[in-house]
Amino acid sequence: MRARMRTDLFDFELPDERIALRPAEPRDAARLLVVDAARGPALADRAVRDLPELLQPGDALVLNDTRVIPAALDGVRVRAGVTSHVSFNLLRRVDGCRWRALARPAKRLQVGDRVRFGAETDTACLMSALEATVSEKLDAGEVELMFDLAGPDLDFAIQGVGTMPLPPYIAGRRAPDAADRASYQTIYAKRDGAVAAPTAGLHFTPELFAALDARGISRHHVTLHVGAGTFLPVKADDTRDHKMHSEYGEVPAATAEALNAVRARGGRIVAAGTTSLRILESAARADGTVEAFAGDTDIFITPGYRFRAVDILLTNFHLPRSTLFMLVSAFAGLETMRQAYAHAIGAGYRFYSYGDASLLFRAAPDGSSQHDPSPHDPSTHDPSTLGPA
Repeated sequence: MRARMRTDLFDFELPDERIALRPAEPRDAARLLVVDAARGPALADRAVRDLPELLQPGDALVLNDTRVIPAALDGVRVRAGVTSHVSFNLLRRVDGCRWRALARPAKRLQVGDRVRFGAETDTACLMSALEATVSEKLDAGEVELMFDLAGPDLDFAIQGVGTMPLPPYIAGRRAPDAADRASYQTIYAKRDGAVAAPTAGLHFTPELFAALDARGISRHHVTLHVGAGTFLPVKADDTRDHKMHSEYGEVPAATAEALNAVRARGGRIVAAGTTSLRILESAARADGTVEAFAGDTDIFITPGYRFRAVDILLTNFHLPRSTLFMLVSAFAGLETMRQAYAHAIGAGYRFYSYGDASLLFRAAPDGSSQHDPSPHDPSTHDPSTLGPA
């Protein structure tokens, strides 16, 4: 059972100018704040491309290979010959032809309404038109859409009419464009199903992967289809009163076996992103052994949680009062993360999905770090690399 904690403990002020609207170019040029709770915490200002130096040979990097679908759809509701514009964000696939979606404004919709997406001409092709029926109205602005197409044909049509579902703190300040089709997708994305990007993975480039390979750091893949709930603030006053959204994920048996072998050899498990961490912790036994996993997880990690599988976390900077800021506070310590975020804001780091990253070493249950520094880790031996705590 989770301990009770006030939600306002995870609040902070972020100036609007710290919210990144575009990613760094190249991707691995983003800044990287290294956070080691054992030393005060010690904060080192680095770059993502320095990641191979900050890890050790024999460590294992775990990446979420989910692929973001263009889940933002603009539609026209048709009822008794009267039309009205409605926007949708697909949230979760129900079956081959049905999706749950967030509608704006949902009050314009009734069960049985027809909705057209894309081109509205008689000559519209599959790539430019799509239709659905509102089959159910749900709570909080959600509806269920039953599309006229199913399976791969539906996936193909959504690719044609949809746009990338940028998070509200970006979409509210600029419209999605063609560049987002590539920039809001990891270079190793493989399995369609996410409606939000696993944003720590956006920093990787072929060059960075080559450097990690040369350093002797292995790469392994898991899947967690990220849902839109990842952006929602916790509205409850107490963390125990928050209902966590669920997402579908998989840890292949081969990945579990490889990670257990890494741990047996003394290597560390490095999660690229909170999504990789969440699915690994969902699949881990009490002794830290990772098992194969396939199913939904609604794991909600807050301070007091005892991590079983992950030793190091690469992650972006998260929203105040979000479940993700609670997760990183559980991982590295709440006071440590307060200091780290204050440093990042003061030093001009860029926040959120297209922003910079942090590299967190897990705090031990007694609050100290479990980081076993490498003799090749310059942040350990060169005080000039450390920023103010």
